[in-house]
Amino acid sequence: MKKITSQAELLELYNQSKGLLALRLTDQHNIQSQQKEILCCGGTGCHASESLSLMQHLREELRKYGLEKDVKVVQTGCFGFCAQGPIVKVMPDNVFYVQVTPGDAREIVEKHIISKELVEHLLFVDPMLKERIHDYEKMSFYAKQKRIALRNCGLLNPEDITEYIAHESYQALAKVLFEMTPEAVVQEVLNSGLCGRGGAGFPTGLKWKIAAGVKAEEKYIVCNADEGDPGAFMDRSILEGDPHSIIEAMAIGAYAIGAKQGYVYIRAEYPLALERLTSAIEQARQLGLLGKNIMGTDFCFDIDFRLGAGAFVCGEETALIHSMEGQRGEPTTKPPFPANVGGGIWGCSTNVNNVETYASIPVIIQKGAEWYRSIGNWNAEFDENGNWVRSISGNAGTKVFALAGQINNVGLVEVPMGTTLREIIYEIGDGISGGREFKAVQTGGPSGGCITAENLDTPIDYGNLQKIGSMMGSGGMIVLSDKDCMPSMAKFYLEFTKDESCGKCTPCRIGNRRMLEMLEAICNGNGTEKMLVELEALAKTIADTALCGLGQTAPNPILNTLRYFKDEYLAHVRDKKCPAGNCPNLYTLTITDDCVGCTKCKRNCPVEAITGELKQKHYIDPAKCIKCGQCIDNCPKKAIVKG
Repeated sequence: MKKITSQAELLELYNQSKGLLALRLTDQHNIQSQQKEILCCGGTGCHASESLSLMQHLREELRKYGLEKDVKVVQTGCFGFCAQGPIVKVMPDNVFYVQVTPGDAREIVEKHIISKELVEHLLFVDPMLKERIHDYEKMSFYAKQKRIALRNCGLLNPEDITEYIAHESYQALAKVLFEMTPEAVVQEVLNSGLCGRGGAGFPTGLKWKIAAGVKAEEKYIVCNADEGDPGAFMDRSILEGDPHSIIEAMAIGAYAIGAKQGYVYIRAEYPLALERLTSAIEQARQLGLLGKNIMGTDFCFDIDFRLGAGAFVCGEETALIHSMEGQRGEPTTKPPFPANVGGGIWGCSTNVNNVETYASIPVIIQKGAEWYRSIGNWNAEFDENGNWVRSISGNAGTKVFALAGQINNVGLVEVPMGTTLREIIYEIGDGISGGREFKAVQTGGPSGGCITAENLDTPIDYGNLQKIGSMMGSGGMIVLSDKDCMPSMAKFYLEFTKDESCGKCTPCRIGNRRMLEMLEAICNGNGTEKMLVELEALAKTIADTALCGLGQTAPNPILNTLRYFKDEYLAHVRDKKCPAGNCPNLYTLTITDDCVGCTKCKRNCPVEAITGELKQKHYIDPAKCIKCGQCIDNCPKKAIVKG
């Protein structure tokens, strides 16, 4: 590829390339064209569900009918609707097919492409509208979303830089290099109200301003792609589906703070994201968008990788920096902050932001700070020149959440700040799966807390979530129903943080272990009311004395569930009962008189704890029963109950 040596050459390449995306643009949905594109989700989840085989079958079917020149099969990034994958979208028809298998390829080609008919059984049945929907923009899952960080995921081929150029990528980088000073770039990001999406919510522009103000020969800019929260996959999906947005944003940030080298710290468990990011960096170098004298200017910047080994604590920036240096991933006290000399990589001034934060930067530069802050619920004070002075309430822009748990529509959702939890759970997520009763929604991963029904109408932003005892975190959102046990949920997260503690400080290393021992005793039926008092006191002490954010927030799930679900803890210690029926030592399985003697439970019991003859009521021996739940799953009459 010929290197781009000026803004004019980038614009020329854009004009030459933009026809590539004509069939995918929203204003082209109604055009009649013989040319078509079949977009197939190429995220990790859909790869695991045979999307690669599906694409191969589609291409084979098209070749069979001589249509390979008229219809292009394109692998894209994640569409977000993970519960319905693999997903296929036919453009410009804007028809959205779900749960497509390789065996459906022939029908899509013969019926949709050749006969111009919809494949009805592959259309999504919207539970709210009670009808089959072919246009994804009309689906309840997408209707309330505002995709900024995810704007290119599901639209572009992540392995083809030409498509990114055709979609105006790298225009923001050209704008800052040829039209803006570094100070103006920092101010624009500051005025936008963008806050760090990794969990802390610190103003991104302020972080850049601090780094830019440091006088130093060497500076570094780092992308934190060490996404460690259980159930979180926002950053992975962005890297897999839109790697060039991260490259462009890091280059913009480097120009703003005066860095020449960037690093992406990415966990080794993300092989597809790493592969696509590596390819994107190489393509950007070939076009002269990374390296020396970018676009013919004096600006020089390149990007390299550092692989993480999956340590959750390395999400904390000082631990991440130590890991990048080849040291043990342990946090250090601040100051010095990473932006200060002595606080960053190899003692140099370093700016660290996470993937989702960077993903919004090019759009902010292109469309302006005022446009970005018009989205969300941010209230702030500005001076007479329109520059940010202080934040008052709320947050600007959007936030991506990984919606999971007891919810009908599982997947990635991106909504404006200020959207309520009720809207996300009941409108985008379509309510609780299995028709069960909502109990709580857990946000913020192991560092967060549970939000109950009384707070479902709380507008989501960093401050509001903290007020009700939870936090934003990186964006995990796990919905819990009446079948979930809250002490067990707190124990699950504490097991995680105990294992992920670096062990440097005593409150985290020892305190988390002691709290876990108490929770295990409570869930096993050996807890006491005195233990609940001791557990709460210890949790508060650890929160006040631990060295870093991991230890300081590890007690949050305990303190939060004790605050809102004290009755469940008391049931465990007083009555030796688990109201949700989740703690094996606190319930027994019995077979009711509804049993018809079908023998399914008996035949599937792994320890032969069930006795009974055909067409006669069966019985469970509690001494043998290991409470695996196989009998409950296999009983057609729902005659096995926990008591």
